Amino acid sequence: LKFKKGSRVGFKGPTGSGKSTLLDIVMGLFEPSNGSIFVDGEMINKNNIRAWQMNIAHVPQSIYLSDTTIEENIAFGLPKEQIDQSLVKKAANQAQISELIESWPESYQTYIGERGIRLSGGQRQRIGIARALYKRSKILILDEATSALDSETEDAVMNGIETLDEDITILIIAHRLTTLELCDKVIDLPSIQQRD
Repeated sequence: LKFKKGSRVGFKGPTGSGKSTLLDIVMGLFEPSNGSIFVDGEMINKNNIRAWQMNIAHVPQSIYLSDTTIEENIAFGLPKEQIDQSLVKKAANQAQISELIESWPESYQTYIGERGIRLSGGQRQRIGIARALYKRSKILILDEATSALDSETEDAVMNGIETLDEDITILIIAHRLTTLELCDKVIDLPSIQQRD
């Protein structure tokens, strides 16, 4: 498989066909049992894997949230004094959750409870998408990242993702074919047939 920089690639297939495993290999979480991964002609190995992973923002189906504020969960891992609030708001807006957050009395300073207990599944997923967008990575991987959203919200989120910089490569796993409409190419697993 080859992914061009800036391409939007979708993956579909039945449960257990290897979609998530394939992207885990791309992210360097698993070593391929066969073959190798090359980025710009350079093979990814144990010496450069961390540098490769620094380019990736991953949104899994199940989002880990800490018992801190919305802002701290979007800018996850950064000390509070290093958080760029304008970037937090921009990422939340692209993830279609800024309007909701800004309607709350504490806005971005709202505490969300342990594992995001105060949020719905769709709200947690949108926080996860905002977190990935905040990172401004070169590669965005969405693994069933919109599965808890209703169709209208999912469309709005995907429209926001579609407006991202054309240099960002986006890899998307989805069961709903409408989610993959923005893709340049859709890979059907396990048959590895490509649709251009």
